Amino acid sequence: MFTDMVGYTRLSQANESLALQLLEEHRGLLRPTFLAHGGVEVKTIGDAFLVEFKSALDAVLCAVETQQKMDRRNEGVLPTRKLELRIGIHVGDVVHEASDIYGDAVNIASRIEPLAEPGGVCISQQVYDQVRNRTEFEITKTGELKLKNLELPLAVYKVNLPQDVRSTVGQAKGEQSGPRERLAVLPFVNISPDPNDEFFADGLTEELIARLSEIRDLKVIARTSVMGYKRKEKKISEIARELEVGSIIEGSVRKAGNRIRVSVQLIDARTEEHLWSSNYDDELTDIFAIQSDVASRVAGALSAGFFSGTPRKPTENIEAYALYLRAIQLSYEGGEHSLREAAALFERTISMDPSFVLAYVGFADAWAGLANGGYEDFTVVSEKAEPAARKALALDPGSAEAHATMALVHNLLDRFNLAIVEAERAIQINPNLSEAHSSLVFLYCTQRGIDQALPEAQRAYELDPLSFETGGLLAMVAELSGKSSLAMDVMMRMKELNPRNPRVYLGLATCYTQEGDFTKAQEMLDTARRINPNEPQGRVAQGLLYALTGRRKEAEDVLAEIQRERTESVFLSAQLDIQAALGSIDEAYKALIRQAETHSWPFDIKWDPLYEGLRKDPRFPEFCRKVGIPI
Repeated sequence: MFTDMVGYTRLSQANESLALQLLEEHRGLLRPTFLAHGGVEVKTIGDAFLVEFKSALDAVLCAVETQQKMDRRNEGVLPTRKLELRIGIHVGDVVHEASDIYGDAVNIASRIEPLAEPGGVCISQQVYDQVRNRTEFEITKTGELKLKNLELPLAVYKVNLPQDVRSTVGQAKGEQSGPRERLAVLPFVNISPDPNDEFFADGLTEELIARLSEIRDLKVIARTSVMGYKRKEKKISEIARELEVGSIIEGSVRKAGNRIRVSVQLIDARTEEHLWSSNYDDELTDIFAIQSDVASRVAGALSAGFFSGTPRKPTENIEAYALYLRAIQLSYEGGEHSLREAAALFERTISMDPSFVLAYVGFADAWAGLANGGYEDFTVVSEKAEPAARKALALDPGSAEAHATMALVHNLLDRFNLAIVEAERAIQINPNLSEAHSSLVFLYCTQRGIDQALPEAQRAYELDPLSFETGGLLAMVAELSGKSSLAMDVMMRMKELNPRNPRVYLGLATCYTQEGDFTKAQEMLDTARRINPNEPQGRVAQGLLYALTGRRKEAEDVLAEIQRERTESVFLSAQLDIQAALGSIDEAYKALIRQAETHSWPFDIKWDPLYEGLRKDPRFPEFCRKVGIPI
């Protein structure tokens, strides 16, 4: 897909300052829309975007939503400040090379784009053939056109976007939503007399997300994003805009004695129309059957295919299930205290039901999180996380969550081929499992290339758009891919969503550091330190900034402090980064070699500019062979 600003060249000649201001605004508006539809920004060419999609339909829906967004933005704006776009779309084979794509398909898309009217979308015959029966928009043929350097005439079509059609996505309310198949399950409300019954509502939310995620034709928002709306009074249209979903499930749970009553509604986010609603009144022991029934009815209402497997009860022990739900909530909160408490609760859950697969998964994930966060040395991965992950797979080889956790463990222990197999198997079972896509990001960075890692990072973020874990990962990979604007856009959104998470500010500090704005980077580090003075990576980042700004003594003092107070993995991370920034390559290599032994080396070792001196060193090929990554 090619996009182009109408009249940008003329405006830049007349008023360069205004032109640049509108250019940046237009980029900020378009990039989140590309992400929401799975688009990969290949490059910007002046005021134009080149974007690659997984399907023609995704590209057309993205183009339509982009033009709708421009319409809303231009309402009441002076003519001199209006933003208008032309968009052209073609489908065909391309060649990937470095961070660019080439081929006739790219050339044809670039030739179709100028044929669109301002505010319009033009598509090729090949695109039309793939989308003509799959959209609500009227598409008309503009004729057979002879384009330069093309031997045969090309049939070009126009996607008709009259005002009445353009208003279908919330224009009356100034809101924006996504495709109908993009779905969010909001936290079910507990209306039981006893507030301690909250876990039943949380459990229904959890299981519905898990079951619906198995439907290949749905894109289901992850629990970590939707649970942020618990006890928040927001309109459906506002939530739909923030999550960019087209359908929303909401409901309530009331427990009385040994009976449970569930009310559930499926809502079209575009119109706020109730597609269906149902009430369920049954014995509490049948709660898992209720969950499966609700999920099946949602799938039918959306006409979105079938479940990939037979539903299984997670446990027969209701008390263990309640404990599990409390543990999973803690694990999603992150942070050292929450992860340690979650690990202890998962362990208690397992003691109550030794066959509870998801409890083993949660236990393994919690310990892996403690290691990744710098709160524990990496030895806990092999000592605690791996046995639990293997037990989960032994109990249920068909569990997507177990395969995803096994992929995480293999990756942390440098077993990359095994990790890729496990992650891809998890996605085969559950294509909406954001954790599996995130694992592939790390694996592709080390094994295949940053160009293959970026689409997986975008897919994980698309499935879990409010989570710092997926947002931070996307920002990091975007920065490594040379897409600094995308990285900054994502991190600024993370700041809005997670203003009390110190790692958000550490991520912003990285973005500002890459841009050379060390003053803003220091401001972000100061903010992170005020929120949590004990955040392990905060001191590492501070020492690195000292080193990059020529303050060697301060950098070395921080390194000495970390060695006294932190785990070995945090010290090694600090030693690697700070010594590399100071140009002390031998000292940095001491850390890197030890990291190879403890499996704690950075996944971006092949891409981060900070490590360029290490990559040029003759010892680097030996390191690569030692840990098992291609040179």
